[in-house]
Parts: sequence; C-alpha cells; structure tokens
Amino acid sequence: MTLVYNILKLKNRRAELRNKQTPQEVLLWSRLRREQLGLKFRRQHSIGGYIADFYCPKKKLIIEIDGSQHFKKDTEEYDKVRSDYFKGINIKVFRFTNAEINTNMNGVLLKIQSNL
Repeated sequence: MTLVYNILKLKNRRAELRNKQTPQEVLLWSRLRREQLGLKFRRQHSIGGYIADFYCPKKKLIIEIDGSQHFKKDTEEYDKVRSDYFKGINIKVFRFTNAEINTNMNGVLLKIQSNL
C-alpha cells in the first residue's frame, strides 16, 4: 500500500490546525520540538486522509491529545476507525487527555520516551 503523506488537499487544514493549537498542544509541542526527546516529531502531519497531532516518522508513532469532544459517542467511533487505520499500516497511536497534559506532563513524556 502506498501511503500519502501531507496531501495537498489537506494543506490548508493542517496550517489552520497549527495556527489554532490548543493550550495542551502548545505545551506538548514545546517538549517534542527540536528533537528534545532524541527524535524528530512533526505536528499536524497528514497520513492518508487523517491529520495527526504529532508524528514521529522514524518510530511510526502518533501522539493525539483528546479534549472533551473526543468523549462523545460519534467522535469515539471516528477515533476508533482512525486508530484502526493507523494500526493497519503499522503506526502506533498514543492518546492523552487534556487533563493528563495539564497535570502529568512528566508521566506523558516518560510514556512517549519509553516507546521511542
């Protein structure tokens, strides 16, 4: 299967998401950027028709930050389909809640590091 990264039709949406990051995305990005964990991460990176919050290509690892909207039934179903797609192409997905980012950043970073 040929994967399509950062397809042109999602370019504007990726830029919009980068410009309107949540406070939790800004906080986590400040700890992931510039290879602070030893590997390069990209933010708002598209794979197929989906846009990942953060992606480490070398380790095939996606990090998603879930706000309250992710706990609604229809969104949970969409997230499952999306995660199944990534799993099917051998990309691991870690999900963290806004609360985890706000209250346990060290634990979040330890989990990420232990899987790099």
